[in-house]
Amino acid sequence: MNALTYSSAFITFFSVVGPPKVLLAFGELAHLHGTAQLRSIAGIASGAAVFVGLIAGLTASWLLDLFHISTPALQLAGGIIFFLYAVGLVLGMHLGSERPQQDAPDLISGVRELLMPYIVSPLAMTAVLIEAAERDSWTWRSTVVGAYVTVLVLDLVCVLVLANVLRRTHHATIELLGRLLGLLLAAVGVDLVLDGLTDLGVPGADRAGAH
Repeated sequence: MNALTYSSAFITFFSVVGPPKVLLAFGELAHLHGTAQLRSIAGIASGAAVFVGLIAGLTASWLLDLFHISTPALQLAGGIIFFLYAVGLVLGMHLGSERPQQDAPDLISGVRELLMPYIVSPLAMTAVLIEAAERDSWTWRSTVVGAYVTVLVLDLVCVLVLANVLRRTHHATIELLGRLLGLLLAAVGVDLVLDGLTDLGVPGADRAGAH
């Protein structure tokens, strides 16, 4: 998580909120919403994600100081929440979301479905806060926010281009890919917890020392 360049920050955000994860979330919605409405949902969700990312990234140091939160504590909290969400994916449960009614899917219900995995992804927000707090510089914080926004724009482009493909993808395929992704994301959550424990000096938590 200790990104020092725009490219490394971009890779960090791509791994936690990039197209592979977002397309699966939109794939679930594609079977309930028309193509035009799906694209509207994508636009609104992306705009909200950019807004939240800007606020979190540009005020990261101030927020951590205001709530007296240390970086290790943030890593532990984000890792645990993300791990629970990922386990939900593996088990076929959708934690933190509310299934829209099958008979009347609407714009608001679609955006609500994306709150946990996309707009306020625990690991994404944790990554933004930790990366932005690495240096006490507006230039660096702007670089982190820029990398995050770039990934969100890439997500939006992928959704807009593949909207029709998502609608034709069988639900079982999406469910299978979602469970596989959940397994991988659970491992990322564990790594984040280990990073927090290592920063706290807990013996045996250092992943490098385990090899």
